[in-house]
Amino acid sequence: MTDDAVPELRASDADRERVAEVLRDAVAEGRLDMEEFEERLEATYKARTYGELTPITRDLPVAGVTPPPVNMVKEPVDSGSWAGRIVGGEGSSTGAVAILSGFQRKGRWTVPKKFTCFSFFGGGELDLREANFADREVEINCIAIMGGVQVIVPPGVEVVVRGIGIMGAFDQSQEGVRGDPGAPRVILTGFAFWGGVGVERKVTRAERQRLKEERRQEKLERGSSAKQLYGSHRDAVSGLHDAHREAMDEHREAMRRRHEERRERHEERRERQRERRDRRHRDWD
Repeated sequence: MTDDAVPELRASDADRERVAEVLRDAVAEGRLDMEEFEERLEATYKARTYGELTPITRDLPVAGVTPPPVNMVKEPVDSGSWAGRIVGGEGSSTGAVAILSGFQRKGRWTVPKKFTCFSFFGGGELDLREANFADREVEINCIAIMGGVQVIVPPGVEVVVRGIGIMGAFDQSQEGVRGDPGAPRVILTGFAFWGGVGVERKVTRAERQRLKEERRQEKLERGSSAKQLYGSHRDAVSGLHDAHREAMDEHREAMRRRHEERRERHEERRERQRERRDRRHRDWD
């Protein structure tokens, strides 16, 4: 494949999100104003090829999207949207500890088959929204003593809660929510003593931004439709007003003609009366 063919390669949703992330960083740093950001973001989500994506970030410190190497050998495609996030291996880390402090795991990291976290007078956060998984079923063992652990999962992941609370609690609000086909299962075990383990289901920032842009676009489209409807209504009302004015003008003209005809008949009667009086006077003379 020649270099000239690379810009014509189709871009993926992940490529568009990487460009969108560069634009968000640029507006946060003051390199772009909001008008430029909105224009480029709209162009990003409309882009279909690498050739359309590359110019969007060409003048920013981070280079534009680099096309990945193309494998000319066709390979079987895994079924399911979650298949690419079940990566196997040992995981990025197997545990975390917070003693009078805190810990956090977020972004791109790999959840091992078993992850153990301990919180004593502290707190921790495990964000799985952008994480990969070593297996289709992973166990997170949470021990919270007068502390807390917050687990954030993306939509589609099944959550099973098996932890025990002793003067504490494991959040079971997300248990029983059906997972997507092929999505991993997260099993929460352990115990909480005067502490708690919470579970929250949230979309990623990129997905939230995408949904926000979709809602903004829908709002603009609804506004355009409303303007068109208002314009049609205004034209209809204007047409009714014109018709009413014409009818009123015709009515006034008809009334004027009728009044004129009555006045003329009245003048004719008065004239005939004068003529009769004049004849009587002549006859008397």
